Amino acid sequence: MSIPANLKYTKTHEWVKIETDGTLTVGITHHAQDLLGDMVFVEPPTVGRVLGVGEECAVVESVKAASDVYAPVAGEVVASNSEVEGSPEKINQDPYGAWMFKLKPANPADVNGLLDAATYEAQVAAEAH
Repeated sequence: MSIPANLKYTKTHEWVKIETDGTLTVGITHHAQDLLGDMVFVEPPTVGRVLGVGEECAVVESVKAASDVYAPVAGEVVASNSEVEGSPEKINQDPYGAWMFKLKPANPADVNGLLDAATYEAQVAAEAH
């Protein structure tokens, strides 16, 4: 299972990439897509939506189940990936390349509270037992 060290993670299996302009790119982790199976539907949040930390903001649906995607930090959605809406299988093929939305954080320092790769990996291992 792949857990890139350059990303941040949430306990609810979202990955977060901090972009050079301060925005955050968000998707679901390799572990999450592996648990869900083949993706058949993705509904990212709408651009302009203001999210609270931990707020349900997107939906991914697989052949096994539907699952909510949560905002890693509070902020405003500044981009939504229509490519994964039209081709949800891209999340299975490349979970760290197939992002769902971009967020402008209300407080950029909030990303410091997210998990690093080692902590996320330990959480995933603990859940497996």
